[in-house]
Amino acid sequence: MTLGIPVRRLQAAVVCALVLTATPACAQDAPDIGKLAQFIRWGGVAVSILIAGGALFLIKVVDELGDRLAERFTNRRPAIQKFQTAIRFLLYVGTIAASVALSLRLDPTALTVIGGALAFAVGFALRDLVASFVAGVTIMFDRPFQVGDRVAYGGEYGDIIKIGLRSVRMNTLDHNIITIPNNKVFTDVTSSGNYGALEMQVAMDFYVGIDQDVKLAVELVREACLTSPYVFLAQPIPVFARQIIIQNYVAFHIKTRPYVFDCKYEKPFESDVHLRVAEAFREHRIEPPSALLRTQSAPPAAAATAAVQPSTSQKQAP
Repeated sequence: MTLGIPVRRLQAAVVCALVLTATPACAQDAPDIGKLAQFIRWGGVAVSILIAGGALFLIKVVDELGDRLAERFTNRRPAIQKFQTAIRFLLYVGTIAASVALSLRLDPTALTVIGGALAFAVGFALRDLVASFVAGVTIMFDRPFQVGDRVAYGGEYGDIIKIGLRSVRMNTLDHNIITIPNNKVFTDVTSSGNYGALEMQVAMDFYVGIDQDVKLAVELVREACLTSPYVFLAQPIPVFARQIIIQNYVAFHIKTRPYVFDCKYEKPFESDVHLRVAEAFREHRIEPPSALLRTQSAPPAAAATAAVQPSTSQKQAP
């Protein structure tokens, strides 16, 4: 019994010591959260929300106004879309800067406390967003493409309709909206067909047999391009011809590169020229390569039988 009392007293002393040592640790964590809260201007947060709402409204107005002006003034559409993108970009950046300035007390002490507490967490969570933001700024200044350009990227082909802080929006020819993160743009090759201009070069290929009038075929292709309502006559219409081999048959490959007056009419222009060339070739009896004729004509066995029958009749005539 005499030994039990010192043991109990020792246990009580240990518990008290643990409580006393734990209390300062808890007391140290609480002021950090309080300091972080002290650097937030709650009135500024409310104003920032109003500013963000106003900025979103202005961005919507700019988008609608830009789209209407682009439809009305078609020849100025690339310039209008560039101006529209620049205003949207400035509104984004200005809204973020104003919200940060109004919501936080950015004195040296605040920067030290906030930076030490949140730098790692925010940097890790937003590393992709920050990379996309930096890439978006780089796109605005480096300009690998512009709004309104017809671009091929990552197996997709269409028009760039928006360049934002985080991503690029592309409207494909199938009317699918493709979202490309800005930081992915610089990891792949991007091909721009018009690069800020309204007109765009359209390459088209035609094939004729080696025994056909190739010079006439070249002139018919050039004439089909010149008479199309979609052609941009301010640019030359080069037409090239070269001899190639298709399925072991010699043929002539005719390639033309005319300009369409508006890149959004690329496919109608291509279809119109092909129809004109097909009609002209049929009228002047210009045939495609033999390898293609074989696939469209009767089977070889029937052709061989038809070729043998006249010789048989000639033998039977005497």
